[in-house]
Amino acid sequence: MHSDSQKGSQVYTPLSLKAYDWWVLNISNSYAWRCDTESVLLKHFQRFSGEHHMDIGVGTGYYLTRSQIKPRNITLVDLNLNSLNAARARIASQFETQCLQHDILLPLPDEMNNAYDSVSMFYLLHCIPGNMMSKAAVITHAAKALKADGTLYGATILGSGVRHNKSGTALMNLYNKKGIFSNWQDSAEALHNILETHFREVEVKICGTVALFSATGKITW
Repeated sequence: MHSDSQKGSQVYTPLSLKAYDWWVLNISNSYAWRCDTESVLLKHFQRFSGEHHMDIGVGTGYYLTRSQIKPRNITLVDLNLNSLNAARARIASQFETQCLQHDILLPLPDEMNNAYDSVSMFYLLHCIPGNMMSKAAVITHAAKALKADGTLYGATILGSGVRHNKSGTALMNLYNKKGIFSNWQDSAEALHNILETHFREVEVKICGTVALFSATGKITW
């Protein structure tokens, strides 16, 4: 495992996960990042969710439990075992669930290649160390898990090309200093360029300081 990746995920303890939905999805999204969870992010999650779904960077499993679109089966992928356990416990009664503790900077197991209709990564990329180019491996590995007509989609907080308010700037400074975020150089353009290397159809939209992205038409090499 990459120690830098672990640094970004270590914040998710059993205690902090109990406050995650309130602090991140309610307070921070509304006031710091200015991208509403219910009306924007949840709708984005539902729009592309497929029958066989992989969620990378699972948080607390909020989007899976709140989504009106229910996949047949779900694979949860996260470096942090606390997050995996919290999400699995939350969705176990609703879905057939498989869990994988894994650093997404490394390739996924071969048996997961070309197996999924959709792969989501919500609030994952801004936690991955380095600039957007160094995060390209995350997109590469996720793309390999998709079927030919599958969709990769998600959301990430940007540091470049957007205007942060005082609350957002304070959190960005704090989280980047602590290594929770690594996103001051992340831009929508850089994200779009990386996605275009793997997919024929790419869309990146901005809501507040958050990039909502989707990509389909996987390019096979």
